[in-house]
Amino acid sequence: MAVESTDTLDAVDVTIDDHIARLTLDRPAALNTFSTTLASDLDDALWALEGTQAVRAIIIKGAGDAFSAGIDLTEHAAFETRDEYRTWVEQMEEPFLTLREMGTPVIAAVDGDAAANGLGLVVACDLAVATEESRFGATAPKVGLFCMGPAVPLLDVTTKQRAMELLLTGELIDADTAREWGLLNRVVPAGDHVETALELAETIAAKSPAAVQRGKQAVYAMLDEPYEAALEYSNEQFAAVCATDDAAAGIAAFLDGDPLDADAWPSE
Repeated sequence: MAVESTDTLDAVDVTIDDHIARLTLDRPAALNTFSTTLASDLDDALWALEGTQAVRAIIIKGAGDAFSAGIDLTEHAAFETRDEYRTWVEQMEEPFLTLREMGTPVIAAVDGDAAANGLGLVVACDLAVATEESRFGATAPKVGLFCMGPAVPLLDVTTKQRAMELLLTGELIDADTAREWGLLNRVVPAGDHVETALELAETIAAKSPAAVQRGKQAVYAMLDEPYEAALEYSNEQFAAVCATDDAAAGIAAFLDGDPLDADAWPSE
């Protein structure tokens, strides 16, 4: 899927600077809950940034006091049948698929609560940073629902026992516990989450765009493969990277003792 512009988005804000895009969930009065509009805008923004050659890393953060408190439950009454609810929830979970399919690395920068679909978004991202005050939970059982969609990326990043504790209890855990359980890469003091995510993004953006994007997609493809098949696939993908202009230029520069900087890659 290709989306050409982020200019018409209502529920997310996008800025781009020096190869890094910042995507802000922009429904602070509603704790950045996933309305139909926010889910659609988020997915459109991700695809638009994926199609922007200058963007090499994306940071997702929330406006206001929360990262995202889940699905906007005020929309529940707009539907009646199981088919209608399935169409609704499929739209809510579409960004989780997009994050897995796209090559551009995405970093969650969390301050405040990330609950239900907000938790799902955090763990669907490639990397995640959070402030010490942030909390994480699969809170849907508190309102008679269950975090089915968020469970999918959650089971990719933590053990079954820990995932089930979150999913069954619906309780929130603190940021240190979330990191211990594998949900986060960094826990930082209040106010430092975006800067820390930016440091990670800048580190990624300085490397070969072709290698990083092909590599990210290859890693996810290998996750579900048996060991031998994954290794065979990795060999195919490594050979493909070896044949890129980035590899030729990057290796030559390294052997000459002058590695390429962020703006010198042929795939720029």
